[in-house]
Amino acid sequence: MTLPVKLPMKLRVGVILALILCLPAAGWAAFTLSHRLIADDNRPPELRQFIPTDPPRPAPEIAFVDSAGRRLTLADFRGRLVLVNLWATWCEPCIREMPSLDRLQAALPGKDLAIVLISQDRGGDKVVAPFFEKLGLTKLRTYLDPKSTVGHAGLPTSILVDRDGSELGRVEGAMNWDSAPAQALLRWHIARGATKADDIIKTSTGR
Repeated sequence: MTLPVKLPMKLRVGVILALILCLPAAGWAAFTLSHRLIADDNRPPELRQFIPTDPPRPAPEIAFVDSAGRRLTLADFRGRLVLVNLWATWCEPCIREMPSLDRLQAALPGKDLAIVLISQDRGGDKVVAPFFEKLGLTKLRTYLDPKSTVGHAGLPTSILVDRDGSELGRVEGAMNWDSAPAQALLRWHIARGATKADDIIKTSTGR
């Protein structure tokens, strides 16, 4: 019997990016294979700005509203990896970071990753909507917290939450979210979450 060869993490990331970027016609197969390659490693890829929450703990109870005034919480996004991003139109680092989040959402399926932007602008949607149009952000939508009820040390602040509602870590300050290292980290957590879900289903069905 031949034992499977375990590829080094850097080589796996290279294979993943090659499959996704160079083989668009085989997108689904590439995405599935990338999940398997990542999930086989027990350590997440390194991302310098990312501060892991070790051990993971329940994510903060964050409440916010959409443009129609409907109240939501992070529980409404349960079942997906969630990247919460606290931002404001007057925050220059947020403005620099926002286009990379738009490209990230285009690169990763919404069924796997929910990017939850929460604006801290006191003017609410009247301020935010023109800002989105000016920057040409088409893949993202933002939620509103005009009273700044969500506590934060500074802006932007990004919080990564797993599909069960536990905080995995955070980034304080702006970063390029569609960079290869950032995508590798997010894809790793998506794959790990999918693997856990599969294990739960198999256990419940007795397979």
